Amino acid sequence: MSYLLRLVLPDRPGMLGAVATALGGAGGDILSLDVVERGPDGAVDDVVVALPPGGLPDALITSAQSVPGVVVESLRPYYGGSDLHRDLELVEALAADADSAFALLVSHAPGVFRAGWALLLEAGPTVLHASAGAPDVAGIDLPWLPLASACRLEPGDAWVPESWDLIGTELVAAPVGGPHRAVLVGRPGGPRFRGSEVLRLGHLAGITATVAAAALSL
Repeated sequence: MSYLLRLVLPDRPGMLGAVATALGGAGGDILSLDVVERGPDGAVDDVVVALPPGGLPDALITSAQSVPGVVVESLRPYYGGSDLHRDLELVEALAADADSAFALLVSHAPGVFRAGWALLLEAGPTVLHASAGAPDVAGIDLPWLPLASACRLEPGDAWVPESWDLIGTELVAAPVGGPHRAVLVGRPGGPRFRGSEVLRLGHLAGITATVAAAALSL
């Protein structure tokens, strides 16, 4: 079983090695690591860790936080498998198949952001594209459309379905080619989308819109 740990690490030499050693002592095998952002308080890293059968996920939290200064922001099961999880790979996919740009953004966004699902929406709502695992949004109001720029949406807002709120779904959205069409990404169980992730989604949505427009003009 694999788990996604979001860690906040102090900006000190050797911290990552100390965390890796601590996780290994708990039986964890690190499969991948992505730097989410760096700031004055240190680095925020997403670490995918595999545990052997019978391994206790709480042991990952205890072991990581045994390293002085390390904070575990969240822990959740991870089923990402071989999904894309890097921005550059998505950009390469867009370049290779510009005619499917919108569908590619939606299908790969969950992997890029270690999220659960993504939708391309217009007010109504009208679903233009949906990733695997995306929820039904029929009858849901979207008061945040039109959308001027990428932003994090508050999970407790009135428009958010109760079923999303109950499982702590964090949300982020970005306009795609105009304010009336947006990509919505949901991350059930968290963690909260960081500012750097919001900016990345905005950039990727902008690249997608540019690629799609260029394909139409050919």
